[in-house]
Amino acid sequence: MKHIYIIGTGLIGGSLALDFKNALPDCIIYGIDKNEAHLIEAQELGVIDQKATYEDLPNADLVVLAIPVDVAVNELPKVLDKVSDFSVVIDVGSTKQAICKAVDNHPKRRNFLATHPIAGTEFSGPKAAIQNLFKNKTNIICEVEKTASKLQEQVLDLFVKIGMRMRYMNPESHDKHIAYVSHLSHISSFMLGKTVIEKEKNERDIFDMAGSGFESTVRLAKSSPEMWTPIFEQNKQNVVETLEEYIQNLSMFKQMIVEDDFQSVYNAMKDTNYIKQILNGIHK
Repeated sequence: MKHIYIIGTGLIGGSLALDFKNALPDCIIYGIDKNEAHLIEAQELGVIDQKATYEDLPNADLVVLAIPVDVAVNELPKVLDKVSDFSVVIDVGSTKQAICKAVDNHPKRRNFLATHPIAGTEFSGPKAAIQNLFKNKTNIICEVEKTASKLQEQVLDLFVKIGMRMRYMNPESHDKHIAYVSHLSHISSFMLGKTVIEKEKNERDIFDMAGSGFESTVRLAKSSPEMWTPIFEQNKQNVVETLEEYIQNLSMFKQMIVEDDFQSVYNAMKDTNYIKQILNGIHK
């Protein structure tokens, strides 16, 4: 794992580059990005060591595909066409069915490992890259059995070195579960932000009253639409299903208030407090 190529030098790709440098001091990080300004910035910030192109990929030990999921589906086969038989390619996308299907019959399928390191912030671009973003975070690995044993071991060992824990799942289960715990969270944040912005047009003081609760809840609304629109498109069926359940719960909560049934309001919130125990168990 000496020659590592990062395709997409934004938050996730850049943060992985920084952590890989720390875990493998002798490695060289190469950056590939259609945005030349990002490449220049990434090199100036020390996120990458050198700029590169697809023509350099035969030299890669590891290639990280950290680009929007709709672009990744098209680019992954091209990347696999370029790499050597001893290289391993990973993606870090938030949807897994489409990416796995795209290369299911590729001659170098054994050189690909589908991963989803669950970590991030609401910021984007090379300047958003930070060290230790992935420490104590979960990495979902899909279809591990389709990757050559030696190659998967090298990648998984590297993820362990940067502090991640592995979870194995098929692509269908991944996309279904991630719709609840990630995709729905982003939609809720975007729509809360939209609701408040629309209200703010008539009430200029509303943001002066916004406290930490609003700030933390709406934080994800600062995320990149360029990244999230393709995610919702690729995971449309699961996203719609989770939205239907969410809207039903919102409607029920509204009706309780309309009917002055505040005992049910209390009970609903009290029951949901159980989420604290679940999250405490995850973060231990």
